[in-house]
Amino acid sequence: MTGTHVIVLPGGGYAEHAANEAEPVVAWLESLGLGASVFRYPLHTRHPGPLEEVRAEIRRLREAGASRLGIVGFSAGGHLAGLAALAPGSDVRESVDFVVLGYAITSMETETYRPARLILLGEDPSPGLRRETSLDALVTSAAPPFFIWHTAEDIYVPPEHTYRLAAALAASEIPHTVHVFAHGPHSLGLAEGAGEAALWTTLAASWISEQDEPQRSTDVGDNTDRELSRR
Repeated sequence: MTGTHVIVLPGGGYAEHAANEAEPVVAWLESLGLGASVFRYPLHTRHPGPLEEVRAEIRRLREAGASRLGIVGFSAGGHLAGLAALAPGSDVRESVDFVVLGYAITSMETETYRPARLILLGEDPSPGLRRETSLDALVTSAAPPFFIWHTAEDIYVPPEHTYRLAAALAASEIPHTVHVFAHGPHSLGLAEGAGEAALWTTLAASWISEQDEPQRSTDVGDNTDRELSRR
């Protein structure tokens, strides 16, 4: 395995894995020339169990030769994707190069979509635990670039979640792109036939391509240096 690989984390409230946010998303990513795979993280499991399993998968893919690692997550899978990218860790093999989030749960400090919080954190989590699993509270200057999309009509995970994370990314001057489409329900996946929201895949494809440009520039520079050293 070489080049860029993208892990897909489907949503489902930490209770199931939504089928429309799994293999169809991998097929779309592969159509862009990227390596991609679904990772079915543990369900009905308390934090940090799912995060530890995703980090193990990231390490496995790094060791298999992936030079750049992206992660795409939806809803609860988006929350887990954000944790994998932002939660403090000491193993550089677990680093994430870019993140794409669709209608993601970003805060465990709000009262929205309580069922997912109950599964992940239990009945009465401490304020500290709720904060350390809220993505907006984890953003630092070391965060990777983010592409985030949502719909304003989402009643399960309101767009407030996206706004909170975007504000934190802006405050830390992290490159990010945000699209909130006027119409569309929760759990759209690729959003085919969903009106304007269907544009997210086109916008994300362009954005992902831009994330690979620094790597391509580095490769060109390395090749030029090798050519010069032979002269």
